[in-house]
Amino acid sequence: MAKNEATSALKIIPLGGLHEIGKNTCVFEYDDEIILLDAGLAFPTEAMHGVNIVLPDTTYLRENRHKIKGMIVTHGHEDHIGGIAFHLKQFDIPVIYGPRLAMAMLEGKLEEAGVRDRTELRKVLPRDVVRIGKHFFVEYIRNTHSIADSFTVAIHTPLGVVIHTGDFKIDHTPIDGERFDLQRLAEHGEKGVLCLLSDSTNSEVPGFTPSEAAVLPNLDRVFGQATGRLFVTTFASSVHRINIVLQLAKKHNRVVTVVGRSMLNLIAHARNLGYIKCEDNLFQPLHTVRGLPDENVLILTTGSQGETMAAMTRIANQEHPHIKIREGDTVVFSANPIPGNTIAVVNTIDKLMIQGAKVLYGREQGLHVSGHGCQEDQKLMLALTRPKFFVPVHGEHRMLVKHADTARRMGVPAENMVIIQNGDVIELTEESIRVGGKVPSGIELVDTTSSGMVSAKVLQERQRMAEEGIVTIAAAIDWQGKLMAKPEIHLRGVVTSVERSLVQKWVQQRIEEILSVRWTEFSTGTAEQPQVDWGGLHDTLERELHRSIKRELQCQPSVTLLMQTPDEAPAPVKVSDGRRRRTRTAAQVAS
Repeated sequence: MAKNEATSALKIIPLGGLHEIGKNTCVFEYDDEIILLDAGLAFPTEAMHGVNIVLPDTTYLRENRHKIKGMIVTHGHEDHIGGIAFHLKQFDIPVIYGPRLAMAMLEGKLEEAGVRDRTELRKVLPRDVVRIGKHFFVEYIRNTHSIADSFTVAIHTPLGVVIHTGDFKIDHTPIDGERFDLQRLAEHGEKGVLCLLSDSTNSEVPGFTPSEAAVLPNLDRVFGQATGRLFVTTFASSVHRINIVLQLAKKHNRVVTVVGRSMLNLIAHARNLGYIKCEDNLFQPLHTVRGLPDENVLILTTGSQGETMAAMTRIANQEHPHIKIREGDTVVFSANPIPGNTIAVVNTIDKLMIQGAKVLYGREQGLHVSGHGCQEDQKLMLALTRPKFFVPVHGEHRMLVKHADTARRMGVPAENMVIIQNGDVIELTEESIRVGGKVPSGIELVDTTSSGMVSAKVLQERQRMAEEGIVTIAAAIDWQGKLMAKPEIHLRGVVTSVERSLVQKWVQQRIEEILSVRWTEFSTGTAEQPQVDWGGLHDTLERELHRSIKRELQCQPSVTLLMQTPDEAPAPVKVSDGRRRRTRTAAQVAS
């Protein structure tokens, strides 16, 4: 369709990544076609008991699966590709285009999840242009970020060019030599960019984000001063940082043991693709380095964010089967805590120091730089692209507001910008931008141990059990609606001053009272053919007992009723011809 013939609005619908950090997922829709940009995950809060992964609500995509023509992947971070395997279990994505490193990582995830056959993976190179459906042409523009092989995308639509920056900073001295293609951005700006969607993560921070190369001299100093074993923990996906660590390990005559599955996988993919270059003999298995002098050992681990099952966290908790901290060890946290992880990281650091390690961490050490652009990077992006309309994305609300303020100072009129939430529908035309409605947003929770979704009701029950405890009641009820024995009461994690015997007494009284008053609601039929709605009775008893326990104990524990019922109807006696005989049971009648 020619640009001047376009009549429909372009819909842009973020399902994740706004007013939060993580689960970046965005929908672009024109007429009857949808393309997706990234599909990330986030990690659970402490209150999400038993939840391993947080995904955006994909109700809109499930309902419109017939419109989905493909996906664009900007880079290989988990908050951009971690949800794809889960989504493919619910709807097909015909084709996924993305960088070589991201596609290598994604292929392993899809194989492991058993959904590799649900899509086609296609690798792209800088300045490649791919067609998705009838209406979308997508150009990949090299950018710089904390992971190698990262891209900004220019999406050509019937209405004009929409640029989505992906995650970015402007690094003029990248470790891998792959510089940001600023020239191509400027060319699009010269021709005209309809709308820019730009990363807002560091919009509150003035200045430029330092180059990744700025970390090298500080790490070099630490390596030179360490006299014992050296531990380094960083993001598993930080290919550039890992490259620096490996270069310095060789310089300081240390062999490297990698601990942590995600880091092992990423290093393997990055080496195969040439993003990490080092000799094979630099790496040694853990059992080999035990016999080496401490000053010749470097252990590279996951766990820089205090993740429960990550290697560094297990080492700090003295739960790792093969590694124990000892006096003289130096531990380097080459990462800053992301929002929500600060307490977990601080606790890990404390535990390491208690065991005798020297721990180096914090911004003042210069051991980490962000992968996201600060205010001056964002200004340069705006100056090069010169967009007509602007949407700040990827960040919490205050970050979006600050980024919009920066855009206003760069000349974008306030009426040409929108600050939106997940699920908001942006309607974009050649002359206007507005929020035109909302689709289901929210979150979906995954318990990977059971490969199932955790409903809001289940999560509430888990939270209640964790905070208030659980009361289990076992009661046996006969066909006449009477207790066959005293109910058994078990309290777990319930804080109360009431004696257990008293709890049992009034629970029994409450059950008998409910049965006396409401039995006829659930029992029908005759003595010869009784019928009881045991399920309805169970739900009523459990609900009423929960209310009573809440009132009596002044707390709200989770209440579970285990109700034992008769296997079959009673055998009433019927007199006939002077002989006794049994009537048929209820089960026999039913059959």
